[in-house]
Amino acid sequence: MSKLSTVGIAGAVVLASSMAGNVNANEGLYLGGSVTGYYLDSERFAGGGEEAYVGGVNLGYRFANSWALEAGYGTEIGGNAIDTLRLDSLYFFNENTKGWQPYVVAGVAHYELNDSDYNFSQVNQEYTEQLSLGLGLSKMLDRQWEFRSDVRALHKVSDSQGGVDDLAVNMALNYYFNPPKPVAAIEPAPAPVVITPPPPPAPEAEPEVRTITVRLNVEFEFDKAVVRAIYGDELEAIANAMKAHEDIDLVLEGHTDSIGGDEYNQGLSERRVAAVEAKLAEIYGINPERISTVGYGEARPIADNNTKEGRARNRRVIGELSYTEVFGD
Repeated sequence: MSKLSTVGIAGAVVLASSMAGNVNANEGLYLGGSVTGYYLDSERFAGGGEEAYVGGVNLGYRFANSWALEAGYGTEIGGNAIDTLRLDSLYFFNENTKGWQPYVVAGVAHYELNDSDYNFSQVNQEYTEQLSLGLGLSKMLDRQWEFRSDVRALHKVSDSQGGVDDLAVNMALNYYFNPPKPVAAIEPAPAPVVITPPPPPAPEAEPEVRTITVRLNVEFEFDKAVVRAIYGDELEAIANAMKAHEDIDLVLEGHTDSIGGDEYNQGLSERRVAAVEAKLAEIYGINPERISTVGYGEARPIADNNTKEGRARNRRVIGELSYTEVFGD
């Protein structure tokens, strides 16, 4: 099995093992290590191309979650046939549903090839410079550790020799020195139960029929379908109204914010509405047959999904009951 194949398999294992986390991208200074498999163009050597397996260190700075500038040094693992220096610029695109960020990388690289270990077919091959361009994926494993993997093409630009193109498969594990400060969670106050009070009856007035409306608005944490305890009063008000008026049923609607794919958010909205239904049945004894549920995913926002506050308002389950009561003699 070639070294590049080994690198690819190892990268797949690390990628799969990190799928469970979902942490926002970091910023600031970072230091890391890397493993890179190189396939050097056969134009450089007599007898065909060569492969090298290089371990290295990276030092970089990431700006505002989108741009990063990184310098790196590497040397061949188990030998000294190749040393590399590189300077790269990286641009990161938006995160997807599992916290992965695709990125593009472009930069310059310098090879120092040991003449005693390689059989050169061209002159001036010991020291060469390359321009590189590649694509990859990045993921924050926790608040300070980042995993990256990419594939790069490198084109030789030194010594006026055209048609020499190398391939590199790179994996890196970076440590950020400035973790993001945790934001203190502020529990939103439960929405008040809205009851339309009747006006004082006029003397000797006829009894008045009034419509009473009880509303439910349960908001959820990001990517969760757990009903928090702060909504106990709202759930109890809905349950008491249903017990007092057995002829009315409840419709619950589940919603999400816009982060994530349509299919994933549809399932998340359905899990959220099912969690509220289960609370009413298990804790307050409401027959589930009196509750209808529907999930709308991200299709019906009530606030701006481009802000943190707006996304928090959109992660919700809502319901409403209306019934009439007679006031006065």
